[in-house]
Parts: sequence; structure tokens; C-alpha cells
Amino acid sequence: MPEAGGIYYEVHGAEGAPPLILSAGLGGSGDYWTPNLPELTKLFRVILYDHRGTGRSDRALPTTLSIADMADDVLLVLDALDIPRAHLIGHALGGIIGLSLAMRATDRLDRIAVINGWARLDPFTARCFDTRLSLLRDSGPEAFIRAQPLFLYPPEWITIHEEMLDNEAAHQLEQFPGRENVEKRVAALRAWEPGAQLAAVTNPVLVLATGDDHLVPTHAARGLCDLLPNHTRMLQFYGGHASNITEPEDFYDHVLPWLADDDSLRS
Repeated sequence: MPEAGGIYYEVHGAEGAPPLILSAGLGGSGDYWTPNLPELTKLFRVILYDHRGTGRSDRALPTTLSIADMADDVLLVLDALDIPRAHLIGHALGGIIGLSLAMRATDRLDRIAVINGWARLDPFTARCFDTRLSLLRDSGPEAFIRAQPLFLYPPEWITIHEEMLDNEAAHQLEQFPGRENVEKRVAALRAWEPGAQLAAVTNPVLVLATGDDHLVPTHAARGLCDLLPNHTRMLQFYGGHASNITEPEDFYDHVLPWLADDDSLRS
């Protein structure tokens, strides 16, 4: 099992293709990106990893976990693979991890795509986190996991994919990292408020927001753009919080040509 300092990772795609690391959201599992692999590996050498404290990575977390700690784990993976510089796509927390890394080591990342991220936790998102944590504390991991699709996907998509979601829930319950680790990860997100420090991010950043996100309102993405330098773009489309899963073609149409800096890839 490939690992770097306790971080499990996988590599997919051609050896000589430009490297692209994918960072998941609160769930932390690299498996989140599995539906996107066939398309992304046509152009990139794709690195998936499980965040520390989740999945197949080391489950031990420090007493106080920070976003910077999570960014250091990305460096561990890049260094283990001898990759000096890579693109990064991050979903929510994963995008925030990419920005945190770019604030301190801008030379290690090239282009960064942030899906439904933020610079400061919105009160709406905070209420969602409070609700999810209450479920975890009062009703247990199964209730927490079964409620998760309500925050990730549009209603119609949930209806169509009910059986798949039930199967995923069983797998997620087997790999559940424990209440304490979830609490620490949410606490790190609550503490993330870099403000003017985001001006240190000199990388090109693509900020994507979805108008029907049930967890992160689009004005949170606009607030992020306001704090990043001018080479930032924001695109708004639909598909809920996990729009790269629910509307993959729209996602590829926006992200692939931008990562490759090639408008000819746009369908």
C-alpha cells in the first residue's frame, strides 16, 4: 500500500503527463474522485490521497488540527513521488487545503481549482455543520452518514441514485474515522479565516460555485474571490455541493481547458 508519512495515496494515468493532485472535502477519502478518473487521466497523471485521520491513512490526529497541518500532508505526497510542482483540484475543504499550501509554498502548486470553497465560514454553513454534528453525537455514525447526501446532492439526483447511495453508505460506515476525528476536522474548518493573507497566493485560481449548493452559498465563493489576487475567475453552475459528481460534463467543460490553459478543449 503506497503511503507517505502515514498518508495513503494512489497514482493514475500516464507517467509523463502533467501531475494533478485531487483533494476531497470533509469526508477526506480519495475515493470521492473515482467517477472523475477516466476523464481526468486522459490529460493528467492524477494523484488521489486519503486525508490524515480518514480512509486508509493514519487515523491519529493532533490534539488541535489545522488546515496548515492538512496542507503539509499534501507536501508529503508530492515529495514521496518526487513531484516538484502540480495542479490541484480541491472540493470544499480540499480546495481550502490547496489555498493554504499556496499561501506558504506557492512554488509547489501550479493551477488551483476550488469547488465550493470559502475564505470564512458562512453562518449558513455553520448551521449545517451544527446539524450534522448533532446527528453524529445524538444518533451515531449511521445517521450522520445517511444524512450526508442531503447536503451534497440535488433532490432529483438523490432519487435516481438511491441504491448507489445506500451501497456507498455501507462502505463509508465501515471506514468511518470516528466522532473525534470528524469533530477535529470541522473545528479546523471553523478556524480557517486567512483574510488578507490570501493575497500571498500568486497561483492562478479557478473558483467554482454552484447555485443550488445546500451547504455552501455562492456568496461565500464571491467572498473568497474578493481576497485573492486578480488572476482568479469564478464560474457558477449547478449540481449541488458535489457538482463534479452530479454534473461531470459541465465540470469538465469548465475545468479541463482552464487547467490545460487551452480553450480548444472546451466542448
